[in-house]
Amino acid sequence: MKLRVLSFAAFFPLATLAFSEEEPLKIEGAPDPEEVAADAAGPGGEIPDDLRDDAEVSADLAVNQFTAPSISKMFDTLQYLTPLPIAETAREMPARMSLDRADLAIELGFLIADGFLMVQAEQLKDVEKMARDLTRYGKALGVGDGVNRHSAGLLESAKKGDIPQLKLELAATQRDVEAELVSLRDSDLAHLISLGGWIRALEVSSVGVDKQFSIKRARKVMRKDIAEYYSDCITGLEPRISARPSYIAMRDLLEGLSKKMDLDVGQKPTPELMKEVREISTELVEIALKRES
Repeated sequence: MKLRVLSFAAFFPLATLAFSEEEPLKIEGAPDPEEVAADAAGPGGEIPDDLRDDAEVSADLAVNQFTAPSISKMFDTLQYLTPLPIAETAREMPARMSLDRADLAIELGFLIADGFLMVQAEQLKDVEKMARDLTRYGKALGVGDGVNRHSAGLLESAKKGDIPQLKLELAATQRDVEAELVSLRDSDLAHLISLGGWIRALEVSSVGVDKQFSIKRARKVMRKDIAEYYSDCITGLEPRISARPSYIAMRDLLEGLSKKMDLDVGQKPTPELMKEVREISTELVEIALKRES
């Protein structure tokens, strides 16, 4: 089943006007709506249901359908795994921006995920720096508008201590950036933002469960469907990205991870299995953040 795609009426209103039913209006230099829609379809695979944004949220963002799983939804699970080892898994984004857009997209996913982590831990004093980092990444990717419109909202919500609104602003940041990337025919990068967010969430959750193991907590991490989804996602990226050694390595790790997470009926996760998942997640992070340039 193909991934769902964004509604493009909001992006290209002129391109959808028509002189008549037979002859649509052509705007010189404007992207062809059908080509954009096909490009936005992205890699094959079905998004796990619990990683789709709520209908209310998608309506607020003027997004009817999605190209990638919601980082916000990934972090809904982590609230059941507190305390989270945020200090132990802390990562600083490089001061120098990468010249490679795929690198930037993965790192932006990490950054948005870190935003959810700091909000979850109510470390609101760090929101200002996070908002600045989001702005510079958005600018480097050429999607500054999708980030800037939410930076002020993040800062205002942090001052008010409004945790729910902070989460909404972060979710909206991902979706607006995704919308701009699709309009620029860079839908693969939207998937990479989502992938970066999930790898970061997996790292934090697997460390947390490994340190304080319980079968109930471990089951929250054993998501074979998500590991399979992202493995298929990497395979479906355009060859100039998917053929890179780092992406082949990530795909192979995800395939192996999905097999380890595939528990038989009645089989329970063990501390030993959780340690293996933690080790794989650490390796995934190191490869994902290894820059091409």
